[in-house]
Formats: sequence, structure tokens, C-alpha cells
Amino acid sequence: MQGAKMLAALQQSDLEGSMSKKGLKVPVALFMRGKNIQFQVSDGKAWSAFHMQMNDKECKLLEMIDGKQKEFPAKRLAEPIMGMDLTYEDLALRFFYWKNPKLEGEENVGVHGCYKIRLDNPGVEGAYKVIYVWVHKKFGAFMKIEGFDKNGKPLKRFEVTDVMKIGKDQAGNAIYTLKQMNVSTLQPENGRVASETKLLFQEPK
Repeated sequence: MQGAKMLAALQQSDLEGSMSKKGLKVPVALFMRGKNIQFQVSDGKAWSAFHMQMNDKECKLLEMIDGKQKEFPAKRLAEPIMGMDLTYEDLALRFFYWKNPKLEGEENVGVHGCYKIRLDNPGVEGAYKVIYVWVHKKFGAFMKIEGFDKNGKPLKRFEVTDVMKIGKDQAGNAIYTLKQMNVSTLQPENGRVASETKLLFQEPK
């Protein structure tokens, strides 16, 4: 999970891209500095900035308002961003930082061998009670995420469709991160796709 976190958001680089759905496009930027994730979204006129602040005990989502950081209301974590299928907790990948992940076994995502990991929400905030993450066995990047509510009903599916090489680590191993992901809102009663948003990032400069 530690490797997947780093590859999801980059360790010392910036990602810029967009969310798109039914012809609508929302610019987005993602940054990571140590343990702190920052992301921004634009309505076409101005950028809204958010900051995920993490320590050993908790992770807080903060919003920049008038140049000051204020704690983001927990009741808004599951709110869709500008009509997209991604919510604020989705874009921050907040669930990656839940404690005590459990290895459920190994499964393929397409042709890719992955570790399947279960994450349980330690609190009551947000939409998800349980998250499953499939992490690529070779590259360490997450390939798929599925989120469920407190009744075990499916809510959301994240599927990585493309990754990009961004450099090498100190040992000389290639580092990959997310390039494109489809995020689907699911119908809880049958798990079928109700709507879908594409998240696409450009190669970092």
C-alpha cells in the first residue's frame, strides 16, 4: 500500500490533467510533498485548492479559503466534484490512508497479476465502509479500486486503463504512475454502471 500511495500521487512531481464526463471537462492538478497531498480543481474561472494533511494518527482534508487552511466538512467528503463521478475523498485517495490494510489474496485485473487488499473505514466519515484495492505485483501501482457502503452494496469502481513511466528510483527501477483512469458510479442494487468519468493526466514536465 505504501508503494501504491507513492505511485498514485507521485513523490516529488506534479500531475496536471482533467476529469471529463458527457462533454464536460474539469481541469485538475495533483501534487505530493512528502506525506502531504495537494490537489486543485477549476470551474473555468478560478482554482479551488485542497490539502490532505497526514500524520501517524489521522489524515485531514483541508480547504484553502482566502489564503487560509480550513478543515473540509466531513459531510461533504462524498459530494461529487462539479457533476463528475469523483468526490473529494476520491480525488484525494483518502481511503489509501486508512489503517491496518489486509491482504485478501491474489487476483488478475485483465492480464495483470495483482495483490488484492482490503481497507476498512476506521470512522464514519465519507461514503465508503470497505474499499478493495488491486495492486500490480510487478510495478506496485494500483490497477483497480472498488468501494462499498455499510450494507455491502457497491458504490464506485476505479479502473486504471493506462500508466506512464516517470523516471527511476534510487535502485534504478522504473517508476510508473497513473495516466488514465475510468471512475464509475454503480447502481447499489445490481452493481451496473450508472455513470462514468474519465480522469486523464499529462506526462509531468
